[in-house]
Amino acid sequence: MPMSLKKIIIHPDPRLKKICAPVSGVSPELRQLATDMLETMYDAPGIGLAAPQIGVLERFFVMDVACKEGAPEPRVLINPRLTWTSEEISTYEEGCLSIPGIYEDITRPAMVRMAFMDLDGCEHEEEFTGMAATCTQHELDHLDGKLFVDYLSGIKRRMITAKMRKLKKEFARDL
Repeated sequence: MPMSLKKIIIHPDPRLKKICAPVSGVSPELRQLATDMLETMYDAPGIGLAAPQIGVLERFFVMDVACKEGAPEPRVLINPRLTWTSEEISTYEEGCLSIPGIYEDITRPAMVRMAFMDLDGCEHEEEFTGMAATCTQHELDHLDGKLFVDYLSGIKRRMITAKMRKLKKEFARDL
């Protein structure tokens, strides 16, 4: 089946603030959607993309933090949940495909352990560090209706939201 790029939803959009429903099982449709999401993420370009960012309110995301340095290592995490977070923290400049062109320093646990299901329906528990830890937490936030701008001050968040509203109007004009 051919891949197709999905339209990425731009903030503010009510779908980005919804808590997503668990995925009941792996289906051919879910596999195809994950493939399309990876293609969309690489095309954007980004290192992670959560289902709600393309309007699918289900608990899964795709990621590839290796693609920046070398060979792609695409991952699909279904029904992810944190089982442990380190007390040690790290700060990374985060961006988001739903908030294009905006980057801010966000502080999160430096290491996390996450349980999830893969596309074969197998359960895993894995520890993530560095950029992968940041990416998994960022994408998990999407599944809980939270954006990285929610970690910023109210004034900064409002400024970014206003900028995104303006950007959406410009996109609409260009259509």
